[in-house]
Amino acid sequence: QLQLVESGGGLVQPGGSLRLSCVASGFTLYASAIGWFRQAPGKEREGVSCISSSGSTNYADSVKGRFTISRDGAKNTVYLQMNSLKPEDTAVYYCAARPLTCGGLTEYTYWGQGTQVTVSS
Repeated sequence: QLQLVESGGGLVQPGGSLRLSCVASGFTLYASAIGWFRQAPGKEREGVSCISSSGSTNYADSVKGRFTISRDGAKNTVYLQMNSLKPEDTAVYYCAARPLTCGGLTEYTYWGQGTQVTVSS
């Protein structure tokens, strides 16, 4: 059974850091692209970052220089390290998987349940 499970969300003050984890089961990261997306209240879901099966990465302009995506093949886990967090980063964060290469939101087949990130003082 293919499954993605996110964790690591929480409440953090502006300027703080969080590390999100996305554990994959039923498939290997080395044949999949994993994307991180987020959805704030009243807004559409948007792409944050992605790592392809080959290890190439990309980031939304709004998080470049602050967020870092990485993976641990042995743990079949993808991480999103989030630094210098801002209130506008508040959202439910989701990871999603599709074969091989990063793509647009509608191209992802499998989704996790999401983890809440709240940036507030």
